[in-house]
This record gives sequence, structure tokens and C-alpha cells, in this order.
Amino acid sequence: MNSEMEQELFCAGCGVALQSIEPKQVGYTPASAMEKEIPICQRCYRIKHYNEASTVTLGDDEYLRILNQIGDTRALVVQVVDLFDFDGSWLRGLPRLVGGNPILLAVNKVDLLPKNINRNRLLNWIRKSASEYGIKPVDVVLLSAKKGIGMEEFVRSIDQHRKGKNVYIVGVTNVGKSSLINRLLKQYGDVDMEITTSQFPGTTLDVIEIPIDNHSSLFDTPGIVNRDQLIHQVSPQEYKFILPDKPIKPKVYQLMDKQSLFIGALARVDFVRGERQPFVFYISNELNIHRTKLEKADELYEKHKGELLTPPHGEGIKDLSPFHKFSFKVPAGKYDVVISGLGWIALHGSGANVEVHVPKGTTASLRPSLIS
Repeated sequence: MNSEMEQELFCAGCGVALQSIEPKQVGYTPASAMEKEIPICQRCYRIKHYNEASTVTLGDDEYLRILNQIGDTRALVVQVVDLFDFDGSWLRGLPRLVGGNPILLAVNKVDLLPKNINRNRLLNWIRKSASEYGIKPVDVVLLSAKKGIGMEEFVRSIDQHRKGKNVYIVGVTNVGKSSLINRLLKQYGDVDMEITTSQFPGTTLDVIEIPIDNHSSLFDTPGIVNRDQLIHQVSPQEYKFILPDKPIKPKVYQLMDKQSLFIGALARVDFVRGERQPFVFYISNELNIHRTKLEKADELYEKHKGELLTPPHGEGIKDLSPFHKFSFKVPAGKYDVVISGLGWIALHGSGANVEVHVPKGTTASLRPSLIS
């Protein structure tokens, strides 16, 4: 098979151009695999069959180039965000990058929240938050790509708002874009093709085109890496502890001030000053929380990180950057202290002074409460 023909083939899993010459380069697949009806690269094959991580990602300039190309077309843009990490999964500056194209907001992983959550209140919270980011979406759809929740409503909304134009799916890594597109493939009747999905960031490496009809297509774009998220501080072996895949069971701690709580060795929350009140943790069920006195917190961390305080486990603690601190004066009322990529702590009390210690490069923030 000559190189010219190889350049015309693209991986059905991640969209990258296929080649059979350089095994260590992106897009490699054996020449025999290129003869298959739906060829995939060796990287996607190993992710799919062996659940192996890959460190291959696109640079920021390449992501921006792809988004700017969307701005040069007339299309519907679907921004996928992770409800569990709403702020950390937001694409900042998206309206500027995609021009005047309408934006539909697909809010994934709704299955992780308690079932008794008020849907209308949640939608209002999302629209208000989107407005603060400079977006007025044409629609907001709550869904779960994993469970298939909200997919029929999602397809109806796409068909209503695209008005015969192409559709571009955009989002940061790990929001579930590829899983969502695989659900859409089934909705649109293409059961043979399947996008590669995994728990590892950066699975899709180039734009994947999926025909919707004779005149328009749906395009899956690579996930943009948000370096603020804590997940980029740990090894792939630790992802299963941090990324929830089951409904969150809130963990409630009644705290006096001058107490600290460790989330494994990943973060520390100090209740510096305030009246006794509950701290409600919305984090992965796999994560351990350890309580101590504030005056002993530094000593405990240095002595027990990677052992009593896990994850990370053992030698994995060396991958973490040193802690840096965020200080919050939480008003009386209902607020969340958010750790990007890890979850949030709900405070529904009379106010508190709180300090959050996270690895340098990870962000923490304060927002109105997601769950009342």
C-alpha cells in the first residue's frame, strides 16, 4: 500500500491520519489492519482492548486552530460540560472562537447527582452560570452518555437548532464527548462505527466526521486539556479513585473551627474560623477523608502522605506538586467550595473562613450552591 493511499485513511476511533511506517508515531497501525472496513490505529486498539493509557495529546495551538475553523463556518456548536466538574470543564472564550454560531449546552454525567435533585432549579443554576461565562445557549440538555439518559431530548434539540447545518461537538478532555457521540451514532442508525472511549484524557486526536444526512455531518473534535484540573497531577492508575462512575454518596462532617480534613493526599480543607456547622463532601466514593486538628495538619501530611493519606499511593505521591493555598470567606447561606477536577464541599451555614490546600497548578473557587 503506497503512502498516498495511507494518507487518505483516518482512524475511526480518534480521527488521526493512519500510517504503517513508524510504529512510535501517532496514527500507526499494521498495514494489514488498513485493509479492514473500519480501520483504527494501534493506540486506539490498545485503549479499547487493554485499557492502556497513552500520553499522546495535541498542543494548545492545534486545539485553537480547530476551534477557529468552526468560526469560519455556519454550524451548530455543542459544548459538552461535566456536571460533576462544571467550572473545570468549561471552555472559556468559546463564543469568540466559534464566531456567531449558536451554542447548545450538553450537561453530561447527570447520573452522578442524587436522584431527588430539583431539575428546574438545576437548569436555572446552569443557565445563570453559563451567562457569567458569556454564553446564552440556545438550549440546555441534561444527560448521561453512560446511562443513555436524556439522549432523545438531546437529538431533538440538535435537529431543531442546527437547521440543516453541520454540528461540532466541543469540550475539554474527560467530559464524555466520545461516549456521547457513540450514543448519537446509535440514535442516527450507524451501529458499525464506534469512537474510542477511555478514562484517559486526550483520546480523540483529530476531528472525526460522521455524516448525518446527504448534506451535513457531525464532527467530534479533540478534547482541550484544562491544566487547572487536579487529575493532571496524578498517574493514570489513580484516575479510578478520582473520577466518579457511580452516583455520589455525600459525606457529611460536623466540624468545629480549627479542624482540617484531608481528601487522601490530594487536598486539604481547613475550617479556620466560624460556628460549628456541616461540611458536605461531593467527591468520588472511592476517596478517603481523614480528619485532624488544624495545628497538626502539616505534620500529618508530611508523615503519612502516600500511606495513611491516599491516593496517590506509595511512590505516586512524588508526581504531586507542592500544596498551595486558597482562602475563602464563605458568606452565610448556601455555597460550594470547588476543587477543580476533584469535586466540591457544600457549606450551608452561618458563614466560615475556609482555606483549601491543593497541588500547585490546581484551582479552587467559591460558587453559589449547586444542590440546595
